[in-house]
Amino acid sequence: MKNKLTFLFISVGLMIVSISGCNLSAQTQSNEPPAQQKYDTATLNQKADSVLSLMNIEEKVGQLTQFTSDMNITGPYIRSNYEKLLKEGKVGSIFNAYGASYTRKLQEIAVDSSRLHIPLIFGYDVIHGFRTEFPVPLAESCSWNPSLIGKTSRVAAVEASASGLQWTFAPMVDIARDPRWGRIVEGAGEDPYLGSAIARARVKGFQGNDLSATNTVLACVKHYAAYGAVEAGRDYNTVDMSMRRLRSIYLPTYKAAIDAGAATIMTSFNTLNGEPSTSNHFLLTDVLRNEWGFKGFVVTDYTAIKELEHHRVAKDDAQAAEISIKAGTDMDMQSGLFLKELPKLVKQGVVKESTIDQAVKRILKMKFELGLFKDPYKYCDPQREHRDTMTTANLKLAREMAKKSIVLLKNNHNILPLNKNLKTIALLGPLADNKKDLLGPWHGASHWQDVQTVLKGIKDKVSSNTRILYDKGVNIKGGSTSGFSKAVRYARQADVAIVCVGESETMSGEAASRSKIGLPGKQLEFVKAIEKTGTPVVVVLMNGRPLTLPWISDNVPGILETWFLGTEAGPAISDVLFGDYNPSGKLTTTFPRDVGQIPLYYNHYNTGRPFQKNNKYTSKYLDVPNTPQYPFGYGLSYTTFKYSKPTLDKHKITTGDSVKVHVTITNTGKRAGEEIAQFYISEKYADVSPRVKELKGFAHVNLKPGESRQVTFTLTPQKMSMYNLHMKKVVEPGTFEIMTGPNSAEVQTDTLQVVNPQ
Repeated sequence: MKNKLTFLFISVGLMIVSISGCNLSAQTQSNEPPAQQKYDTATLNQKADSVLSLMNIEEKVGQLTQFTSDMNITGPYIRSNYEKLLKEGKVGSIFNAYGASYTRKLQEIAVDSSRLHIPLIFGYDVIHGFRTEFPVPLAESCSWNPSLIGKTSRVAAVEASASGLQWTFAPMVDIARDPRWGRIVEGAGEDPYLGSAIARARVKGFQGNDLSATNTVLACVKHYAAYGAVEAGRDYNTVDMSMRRLRSIYLPTYKAAIDAGAATIMTSFNTLNGEPSTSNHFLLTDVLRNEWGFKGFVVTDYTAIKELEHHRVAKDDAQAAEISIKAGTDMDMQSGLFLKELPKLVKQGVVKESTIDQAVKRILKMKFELGLFKDPYKYCDPQREHRDTMTTANLKLAREMAKKSIVLLKNNHNILPLNKNLKTIALLGPLADNKKDLLGPWHGASHWQDVQTVLKGIKDKVSSNTRILYDKGVNIKGGSTSGFSKAVRYARQADVAIVCVGESETMSGEAASRSKIGLPGKQLEFVKAIEKTGTPVVVVLMNGRPLTLPWISDNVPGILETWFLGTEAGPAISDVLFGDYNPSGKLTTTFPRDVGQIPLYYNHYNTGRPFQKNNKYTSKYLDVPNTPQYPFGYGLSYTTFKYSKPTLDKHKITTGDSVKVHVTITNTGKRAGEEIAQFYISEKYADVSPRVKELKGFAHVNLKPGESRQVTFTLTPQKMSMYNLHMKKVVEPGTFEIMTGPNSAEVQTDTLQVVNPQ
């Protein structure tokens, strides 16, 4: 029987079984995927159908089943005897398995021992790098540089694919406005326009130009949908919102990723308006496939099908499997319920076999596109794995990305940059000589031993005559202050105290929501003790979310938000501290003054009783200002920039026209610098209450001291459109406020009249 099957596979050009000693050295020299012959749609369908026709129902359902290996655990673990299931053809994908040798071992079991020899897809959470660890995604977004983010995603794909992987569970494109939610660290912040640009860049970076190239991986857009809006900022919690908010704010980033060609999408854990995403026909079929034309396949998040029973929309395993496959879910991650229940449900006539076939075909087509049927072991080359990871070029890019991710929050009296010839520097705090935490959550297959610390970066940066007094002083967590005294003594001896404080890597990310988002433990008290010495203080923050920092913001002259910067954190931070790099990062998420202000975001709706200082009965708090500590788009430089008022090439247009918006920016300081100019709009009056402002463009401007440059933004009908009372996306005639400036709070305005065509 095996010989007959082997002949059949060869005759239809599917694959060659019993592959040995494949030459895998080609196609790996460049970070750019080499040109390959791609299957046209008809050929791809034909090839998938030819395999599908050979499969029994258990093998079909096997292709819809994904299990974790023993290598990593990223959720509540359910052990599966996957080697036995691989031999039986009952697994389509393995995740949490990487390494050229290990993935080859598992692939050999699937290809050599199963009846139909169908190869596996190997997936992993490659969120911000694989071996070379880049800044966490929230940090990268503060560069406002989709092109550079695309490059880091490309390197992550090259390294991951060199280690046997074909699939990453990224990008996470959830809009997030609640910093209590730990997974805010995985996305691009609160704005759909910027978030969409970054989503497109990440998808194209991961997938390259050709999925059959050995140095690309499938992107998986997550978490579909609106997971960033979980109530109370608590992970796995429910989401409830209007269709207008869903369509206007939360869906655009997913659509941008799909339009960029994302091959797969992951369902979210949450319910949306009472219906779990994993069994949500509206999301998975009506919108994703019928409206957006998505052609790839849908995978659940970890055990999400089983969790339909906890959501109480399924009474048992069988119903959970039934409603999820009927809604449009294709692959079951880890719960095993498709494998357990679908064959019985087909036999009983509850689920049509054609529904199963449709899902299987989507997965088979992706395996053909990856080239796995031609060569199941094309990603299993130990020499390439060694050659293409942690290269000099990759580390250089990591340092560049890290520098551009840093946001200068405060710089009173120009305390920064520091002089490299300072006599004595006190370097203090639990993150000053820390390696593990600088990687941040979801740090792939990186090795913490490779991380360059801040202490190492400063030692390499300063004069040989500079004395560095290092002391940890306090732990990230815990209530002990016993280490304060030595650190305080060091601060008193120093010309400046650099205090590195923040979160541990486990305090943000999945299952890491926090009800209080100030500095944990006794770190704030530690900063206060150092500031009390009278020595000038620079606080270096390392964290995965916005923090509440009212005392530090009011009392410390220098504050750098560095997030978790990854492998090259120390050198990048030192580059900024000592002025070898002039910071240009801008916040992509609002920093509240107090947790009681949450959710706090820049593009909110107007209220009927807007704030008035001397009128109690307006929208405000009694105990804290409405305004944030640091607004969306905010970030300082070591130089200063002046903006002209925006000017328009036309002040009256029809609803189908575009208009050019010009603004001149001048470097008024003494250093060259890069400014990220921002462009916002708001309709003054509309049938539906307009938001106070919405980002519609941004531009990077590099200027020498005294230099000026005009920046031009184009306002198109698409950018002016909004969902009207009838949920139709239209451009309404009216008056638009046109705003430009360095951040969402400091803008200058002109007006534009939009009229219906005659």
